[in-house]
Amino acid sequence: MKPKILTTLPGYSRTLLAQDVLAGVTVAMVALPLSLAIAIASGADPAKGLVTAIVAGFLISLLGGSRVQIGGPTGAFIVVVFGVIADHGYDGLVLATLMAGLILLVAGFFRAGNLIRLIPEPVINGFTIGIAVIIATSQLKDLLGLAVTDLPADFLPKVEALWAARPTVSGASTTIGVVTMALIVLFRRAAPKWPGLIVAVALTSAIVAVTGLPVDTIASRFGDLPGTLPWPALPVVSIARLIELLPSALVIAFLAGVESLLSAMVADRMIAGHHRPNAELLAQGAANIGSSLFGGMPATGAIARTATNIRAGGKTPVAGLVHAVTILIVMLVAAPLVGYMAMPALAGLLILTAWNMSEPHKWRGHLAERASDIFLLALTMVLTVLADLTVAIGVGVALGLALRLHRRDVPASDWSDPDR
Repeated sequence: MKPKILTTLPGYSRTLLAQDVLAGVTVAMVALPLSLAIAIASGADPAKGLVTAIVAGFLISLLGGSRVQIGGPTGAFIVVVFGVIADHGYDGLVLATLMAGLILLVAGFFRAGNLIRLIPEPVINGFTIGIAVIIATSQLKDLLGLAVTDLPADFLPKVEALWAARPTVSGASTTIGVVTMALIVLFRRAAPKWPGLIVAVALTSAIVAVTGLPVDTIASRFGDLPGTLPWPALPVVSIARLIELLPSALVIAFLAGVESLLSAMVADRMIAGHHRPNAELLAQGAANIGSSLFGGMPATGAIARTATNIRAGGKTPVAGLVHAVTILIVMLVAAPLVGYMAMPALAGLLILTAWNMSEPHKWRGHLAERASDIFLLALTMVLTVLADLTVAIGVGVALGLALRLHRRDVPASDWSDPDR
């Protein structure tokens, strides 16, 4: 369970440092707008996304079991975080994140990292696609500039509210959002090693600032971003509060464990390496505890940012440390500039993130699976969208394990490389 950084630092050279610094700065430019957008979509203050990326991202790289894992807030948590904040307030989320961190520490201590393969892949794919649908739907308001005061949390009432507000579509907001999405796709195809996310969002946000378009920005909606990290503090704890938040903490811990280990497995294939799953769980636990103490959100390994790190030349956990420090520097010296980011641009970014989470290139393969796996995927997806993520995961895992026991002679499928 030794952190990977202790393995990689002996023999560390200036050449490796230069590669890691370049990769760390590059992935920070990708993580910056994503962290802001994820926090906003989760119903939190945008600064909470930056705090999470800095504190949790640093701890995941410092203590983790992967050479190249990049951690921070991810899209998979949006649905859970939004629900916890709506039901228990932001202080409830902080306490649930702290509890999830402790659960992950216990899981890592008891070497539960290898149990990830017992979770049926159709369940993973089903709730991921379901989360993607919810994220994309929730971003239509900002993308289109719809005049909706209070958007319902439940999916079907939300769709009804969005449809009712269709006469208020803003041409300026829609144009900024669509152009941002087009630029992101263009940069991904033409210059995949560039931090295309930040370039695209910066360009369209600059257009809004220069031309004075009637488009919401981070600053106009949330006020100025803080220029420093908050002081760490313990949340208010009571037995009743712990019992009340335990289900949410379990879901956060489950998602953090699954996403981080999936990301580490994908990274292993990309660099022909081997991660340490139990060290990774311990790092996720420490990162979520650290994030909660600074008032941040849940965090986990981020597959897209980890892949960006690898493509940019990151070789050791030092790249992840640089990524966190770079975001901190931006927060300290350029917070007013970050406030100019346009809300439709961030909405477009999240819609593309949701599209990638759903892995459309694998839909045909999903439909070619055995009927029971298709049913399991569809059931988990529908429950995620229409019911609750806790219910979806519980029902999906229980049914999936029952199906696996029923067909003992069928070997477990290998994990495919997800892009989420």
